Amino acid sequence: MSTPPTFDLPISGMTCASCAGRVERALRGVSGVSTASVNLASERARVEAQSEHLPALVAAVEKAGYDVPQQTLDLAISGMTCASCVGRVERVLSRQPGVLAVSVNLATEQAHVQVVTGIDTQALLAAVSAAGYSASPVADRQENNDAGDRRLQAERWRLGLALLLAAPLVLPMLLTPFGMHLMLPAWAQFLLATPVQFILGARFYRAAWSALRSGAGNMDQLVALGTSAGYGLSLYQWAITPVGHTPHLYFEASAVIIALILLGKYLESRAKRQTTSAIRALQALRPDEATRLCDGVEQRVAVSALSMGDRVLVKPGERFPVDGKVLEGDSHADEALISGESLPQAKALGDSVTAGAINGEGRLLIETTALGAETVLSRIIRLVEDAQAAKAPIQKLVDRVSQIFVPVVLVIALLTLIVWLSLDAGMETALLNAVAVLVIACPCALGLATPTAIMAGTGVAARHGILIKDAEALEIAHEVTVVAFDKTGTLTSGAPRIAHLHPVDIDSDKALRLAGALQQGSEHPLAKAVLEACRDAALSLAPVSASQALAGRGIAGQVEGQVLQLGNRRLLEESGASEPVELAKAAQAWEAEGRTLSWLIEQNSMPRVLALFAFGDTLKDGAREAISELGRRHIVSHLISGDNQGSATAVASQLGIDSVHAQVLPADKARIVGELKAAGVVAMVGDGINDAPALAAADVGIAMDGGTDVAMQAASITLMRGDPRLVPAALDIARRTYAKIRQNLFWAFIYNLVGIPLAAFGLLDPMLAGAAMALSSVSVVSNALLLKTWRPRPIEE
Repeated sequence: MSTPPTFDLPISGMTCASCAGRVERALRGVSGVSTASVNLASERARVEAQSEHLPALVAAVEKAGYDVPQQTLDLAISGMTCASCVGRVERVLSRQPGVLAVSVNLATEQAHVQVVTGIDTQALLAAVSAAGYSASPVADRQENNDAGDRRLQAERWRLGLALLLAAPLVLPMLLTPFGMHLMLPAWAQFLLATPVQFILGARFYRAAWSALRSGAGNMDQLVALGTSAGYGLSLYQWAITPVGHTPHLYFEASAVIIALILLGKYLESRAKRQTTSAIRALQALRPDEATRLCDGVEQRVAVSALSMGDRVLVKPGERFPVDGKVLEGDSHADEALISGESLPQAKALGDSVTAGAINGEGRLLIETTALGAETVLSRIIRLVEDAQAAKAPIQKLVDRVSQIFVPVVLVIALLTLIVWLSLDAGMETALLNAVAVLVIACPCALGLATPTAIMAGTGVAARHGILIKDAEALEIAHEVTVVAFDKTGTLTSGAPRIAHLHPVDIDSDKALRLAGALQQGSEHPLAKAVLEACRDAALSLAPVSASQALAGRGIAGQVEGQVLQLGNRRLLEESGASEPVELAKAAQAWEAEGRTLSWLIEQNSMPRVLALFAFGDTLKDGAREAISELGRRHIVSHLISGDNQGSATAVASQLGIDSVHAQVLPADKARIVGELKAAGVVAMVGDGINDAPALAAADVGIAMDGGTDVAMQAASITLMRGDPRLVPAALDIARRTYAKIRQNLFWAFIYNLVGIPLAAFGLLDPMLAGAAMALSSVSVVSNALLLKTWRPRPIEE
């Protein structure tokens, strides 16, 4: 029996020899530990045990009342092609001394490794390299975003060249059933197929060899074996065919397989690139520079040069560079992308501001309260990274099967060769039958099953305004039982409108006309709502004079000889006007609905209120129908919003949503989605930065177009029109597409299950095996193309 490895375990919290003794006894009490000794001076324990016992050792130390310092390493892994690659990297890393937990994400091509402090990072990189992959610290790769784009472009060129070379080979085969015999001569087929096989298809050979060295099977081995068999058989048939006769060649099969598999790999790479771009888009929202006020002098400095407590000036229209507290000035802040609040929030002395939000009309002096990684925006970025690092719940079916399929096919082919030789059938017959097994087992249909269904499904979905970015979304979306919606910008328009108007002693048109006259030229969202209402009512507006913006309160001016003010309750209290009794009840009810209120006040010897305006979001067209359709499909709907309880409840009541979660912070949105996942498969629908962590944490993220780029990058499905009715339509096309994938895989395996025994018993020569393989591809593609007839079902309220 081999001796268990010995490694050092850092221990913190020990103060005396008795502490060291307790830790030593705790370590020796763990099953699997051979020896353990603790050094108080170096605060380290030397333990002899297998690496898989490390979590138990850490738990024992913590139970004894001490700590094992830990850290998290993020490694960029390149060379992974499938789920089996992920498994190999995880196994290799988890066996390294000092590694507590490993999670490898194929989409982001990163390994999230939790280790004890002080571990040798180079040892981890070397272990990954020995497994046939390359690794580097993520920090070393952050500057290589452009390199990723260049790699994707190179894949696009290789794909185009492969399709160009394969087309002349496959076209004559497709025309033969129509009586057109245009088969190219053998030398021409050889010249076209060879660069596809050995230059453009070299990546499959490299990946297959890497898997073979690790003792595992994958799809690349199937591609390499199958295409090599077809190519080699073609050379053999060409060599033995007498001059003047037409040989039975399979160059077109090998070339087309490689071309189509390259297409699938390209689509996969593009999806990976789009996934990682979500993080880059979030990071781009952070301003690079800020205006620092030092001894009364304005200094333009890098945000990284700021310190806690620094005073920062933020001008109108600028993004807040840091989290802070307002020291001087009045303004509004557009925090819709951060907090989910649909309306700009008033900012005055003592109020907090958030990095990434947009300052409104006022000039603010703020004191820095959070920097860098501690800002709200940075925490959102980390939430998205953590959610994307989590492992997908479903492994790729083909990759799982290939681990068994490859060695089984090899064994069958070898047995076929041996048995036929033992029957004195001759080397040629035995070899042809063995090759026939490899040809019929060539993964053409297996390779086409998923990409053709995805191409057809995503293509028809795109024509109807639904962009599905990857196959994983299709695999999961068909099982969705819960849909969680953001409110602002998703189910509502995201822009304020006049929801209620209560005039006092004047008619509604006059009240609206006076308010519109005051708001002329203003860019405030509430002003735009008033002016839009005036345009809808075709009201002519009188000129305004002595107009003055009242920061944090409203606006004032003179219209038709009347001195008027329009603003919030603070302005009402400062004006000296009393609130009419009939408005008090209305104001209370509207505030309970989450409405923003503005009072129109006439300033004279006796100030009086002329009207009360209530502003709020309006429901999007189709929102009610979308929720109703989900209910008919027995899908539970939830509303998760950063808005107040009254506003969220009012919207949910109008739409018939099953459950409401209001006043939810971005971190809590992701947490609530996580809780909902315990009850079923969850789809999250949103459009803002504050939705990005929840979109990434959900089983399926669905982003509304017209929202932020970050939301759309974090989501796996994007609705190209901001129509909520596309949500049930997206789930429907996902369900149908996934059904096609399963059907295609069924047919692909049926051809192998029937064809391999026939080939092994000598009842299927290589030519018929090639024809059967081509037929399997045609059936798979034809079945996938049936998706093009899909149309969204009409939705009635």
